[in-house]
Parts: sequence; structure tokens; C-alpha cells
Amino acid sequence: MKSMSLSPFTKEQLLPQEEKLEIARHKSQLFIGIPKETSYQERRICLTPDAVNSLTYQGHRVMIEAGAGVSSSYTDKEYSEAGAEITQDTKKVFGCPMLLKVEPPTVAEIEMMNPKTIVLSAIQLKTRKKSYFEALSRKKITALAFEYLKDTDGSYPAVKSLSEIAGTASILIAAELMITNEFGKGLLFGNITGVAPTEVVILGAGTAGEFAARTAIGLGASVKVFDNSITKLRRLQNNLNQRIFTSTIQQKALLKALRRCDVAIGAMRGAERCPVVVSETMVEHMKKGAVIVDISIDTGGCFETSEVTTHEKPTFIKNNVLHYCVPNIPSRYSKTASLSISNIITPYLLQIAEDGGIESAIRCNTGLKNGVYLYHGILTNKAIGDWFDLPDNDINLIVF
Repeated sequence: MKSMSLSPFTKEQLLPQEEKLEIARHKSQLFIGIPKETSYQERRICLTPDAVNSLTYQGHRVMIEAGAGVSSSYTDKEYSEAGAEITQDTKKVFGCPMLLKVEPPTVAEIEMMNPKTIVLSAIQLKTRKKSYFEALSRKKITALAFEYLKDTDGSYPAVKSLSEIAGTASILIAAELMITNEFGKGLLFGNITGVAPTEVVILGAGTAGEFAARTAIGLGASVKVFDNSITKLRRLQNNLNQRIFTSTIQQKALLKALRRCDVAIGAMRGAERCPVVVSETMVEHMKKGAVIVDISIDTGGCFETSEVTTHEKPTFIKNNVLHYCVPNIPSRYSKTASLSISNIITPYLLQIAEDGGIESAIRCNTGLKNGVYLYHGILTNKAIGDWFDLPDNDINLIVF
């Protein structure tokens, strides 16, 4: 009878081994491809010529498809002077080992990529399909999303700065719409001596709501902010350095404010879909010619009457109220948005190069690690896994 061994290890494995230390990686050279945005209404670009210059100065290569920066008013000449290589060949750009896009790539574009490419783009979870993740997974691609990149203080810089743009823009758009001749009141947005100031109601006290409030106050309007989180309202008051009307969302108070307001801004956020806080009946009670700007239309909109519109035909009239419900407001201010995205991504890119490639950069930087939703074709984001019913793994078990 064979003696039963008590250990699953062999004798050699149980002997003390010498410790193996990780060798510091040398700086790596990045080769970044920036294709032209093909998706509808997308006018931004990930890197400005200045950012390209700071990358090429450190010895990295950047290849840009001709005309990629035109809609953000950056010419190919500016990019080539900054040291980028310009090409007409789309396939060539998608052949780069690292890709930067604003919109997530289409399935056809994923087909053009080489296996094991690194892709940095937005993800826009609500518009994704399961096939998108499966296509990326087949190519063993490592994908990072701007929306998931975290800062050292735990905030999401890309989401924040685009919300700042959307919030500020919403008030400027409302000011334009209040003048319109076809159906407006010919009102000036502001506070003129002896005239009652413009009344603005803002739903949601997040970043977008805060910047909308800031802009409206700057123009002299009287602002009321509604949100269900007292903490957010308190933070808003502190950030604005002044006390304004704030309230939790209660039907009675909200209806009273909406009846009197000239402009209503929707900037709510929800876990899955944005909560609908203003019913159609409440919109019917609003003044004739009032303006609604629904920033949260990206995730469904918080006015029941909101319907998605485009940058070409941005408004519609319903119940005598002018609605502006364009998703992706920052795309209208493409240069500012491009500068903002570029300034957020460039430090991350330099960090990846400094650490010697994406693997070790993820290991050293938790914010970057949080941005990864596919690692060599393995889904590492639980929210996506649950949403699309795909198997997901914890990235900390793969990279450590």
C-alpha cells in the first residue's frame, strides 16, 4: 500500500526558494493612432496639437487620420507641425498598437484593429450592445473608458469637466432661445434695474447643476435648485459662496417654482436611467414661451415631455413650452471639449509611457486601473457584466 502524502506539493517545491524581485521596467515608446470620428454629431478629438507636441517631444509617435481635427478647428498642418504623422489610410491608423477615440469604436472599426490593441475612448454604456464587447474580446483588446478614469481624490475627471461644459452651456443656450423670434418672448436673460429678474429652476445639484447655477447667477438671474440629496445642496451652496433657494424635490414646491420660471434646466442623474421628476401636467402649467433645456437627455431626460433632438434641429414646442433636448451638448463646443479631454488624457498617456507600458501602469495607478473595462479581452467591469449578462472578472485578480 502506497503511503499517503499529506501535501499536494512535491519535496522540491517545499524547499525555500530564492525571492524573485520585479525588475523596474524601462520607459516605453508609445505609438498612438487617432482616427477621424465617423459617428453622427461627434465633432471632438482626443488630443490637441499642443498635446501631440508634448508627446512627440518625448519620443512617442502619433499618427492621425487626415481631417480628424477639422470640426474642432484644428488643421492637419497644425498636427504635422506638432510632430504627428498624417495619413489618408484609415486601416493604417487602426493598425496602431494604441488608439484614441472620442466615441467608442464600431464593430467594423474593431475588425480593422490588430489583436491586443489598447483602446482609449468613451464607452456610453446606454448605447452599447453585447456584440461590441464580444468583438473587442475576440481581438484580446485592452479597453479603457474616459468615464471610468478616476482621480486621486476619487472623482471622475472626464465626467466632471464635460458636465461643467454642459452646465455652463445650458444657460447660454437658454439665453439664446429666450430671444428667438419664431416662438420666444424676446426676453433678455439677466437682471436689469427695475425689471423682475429671469427666474431659473435647476433640477439636480451635481456638477452640471452647479455650473448652470453659477452661470445663471453670474448673469443676474434668480435661481432655484431642487435635489433630493441635502449633502449635494449643501455642497452647492458652499461652492457658490452664497445662499440661494434650495429645496428637496416635492411636487408642491416644484410646481410652484415651475409655474413662475422662465427657464427650467434638467440636470438629474440616476443609477440606470434618469428619474422623471417633472410630469407632463407640470409642464402644461408652465408659462407660455418658457424654455426647457434637458441636459440629462443622455440618460433619458427628467422631463416627461422630453424627446431626443439633434444639433441641426435642436428644439421643439410642446404645451407652449420650448424644449431643447440635444444629447451630447459638449460636442457643440467642440474646441473647448477637445481641450478639456486632451488635458485629462495626456498626463495618463505620459504616465503609461513612464511606467513602461499599460500593464505596469495599471499596476501602479489605481485611477487608471479603474478605467480599464477590458483587459486582454477579459471583461473586468462588474456593472457592464451585470448589464449585458456577460462573465466578468475582478481586475485586481489579474493584475497585482
